[in-house]
Amino acid sequence: MRARMVRFTPGRLVGLLAALSALAVAAFILSVRFGERPFSFADAFSDPDSFSAKALALRLPHAVLAAIVGAALATSGTALQSLMRNPLADPFVLGVSGGAALGAVLAIALGLDVVGDTGVVGLGSALAHLSAPSLFAFAGSAGAIALVSAISRVQGQTSPYAALLSGVVFNAFASAGITAVKTLTPPDRLAPILYWLAGTLGYERGWTLAAAALLQVIAIGFIWANAAALNALTLGDEDAASLGVDVAGTRRVLLFATSLSVAGAVALSGLVGFVGLIVPHVLRLWLGPDNRLLVPCSALGGAAFLMFSDLVARLLFNLVDAPTPVGVITALLGGPFFLVLLRRQHHLPL
Repeated sequence: MRARMVRFTPGRLVGLLAALSALAVAAFILSVRFGERPFSFADAFSDPDSFSAKALALRLPHAVLAAIVGAALATSGTALQSLMRNPLADPFVLGVSGGAALGAVLAIALGLDVVGDTGVVGLGSALAHLSAPSLFAFAGSAGAIALVSAISRVQGQTSPYAALLSGVVFNAFASAGITAVKTLTPPDRLAPILYWLAGTLGYERGWTLAAAALLQVIAIGFIWANAAALNALTLGDEDAASLGVDVAGTRRVLLFATSLSVAGAVALSGLVGFVGLIVPHVLRLWLGPDNRLLVPCSALGGAAFLMFSDLVARLLFNLVDAPTPVGVITALLGGPFFLVLLRRQHHLPL
């Protein structure tokens, strides 16, 4: 199975974005319409007190969250695979996931529900009702980004290999810390920790979704704006420099934008795996290695994939009579599919 090569033109870009946007919209409608119990859009809009109206009010923000997280993880995976020149790089290789997980686990173990529980004042009523695990996860991610960035600087420049190794080591350290916290956590608080670590999508408030969407628009937009430089970096540092790319500066800001995008996603969803690995590979086989096409298409494809996975997770509720973390579904769908790709492909070119 060989990768196709789609030449970049504005017309092709518009066509691809239109097709993937239609797929994402279809996934969004299905995700809202179906679940533990289907409902009627007509009833939802005609009777505000009906079950349909209440289901719509819950599922709309849930589907929006799935789209935001899926877009962030898939785009970050695309960027990191090019930056690291490693087809197995995914959004969690830089220690961001470890820092987020450690922060969220600490918040849950301490019994914190909202930021107001911590006694923080003067930040407004909106911040006072922010999910404490989400805030702690974002803070942990930010700390991991700062630490890994500082460690991976070699002779004043950020080395991709040093960043990769630093991220792996930090994730191992965070995993040990999480194990220690789980060991000391009372049994009644252990289940929420395990559920968060498995990757789950909640029901966030509108302002939280707006802030998360704005963060991702900025981060993904910045990655896309530097897609041409990202293409050059896949050729190697010397070749990229000969093409006029500021190798050190471009890599530094792209790593920061990618890490920030992952931090925003993980803070709201936990550790949802395989989205940032499967979606970029599938699109790369279809479109080729040009990041000018891959970055925006990955955002739309990741959003559609995670909304579909979340729909499957909610439909399973009727079979298992218990909520299924969406991270379990992405692993069940993505793992075997990725093995099939590896079986049919001698290598996955970047």
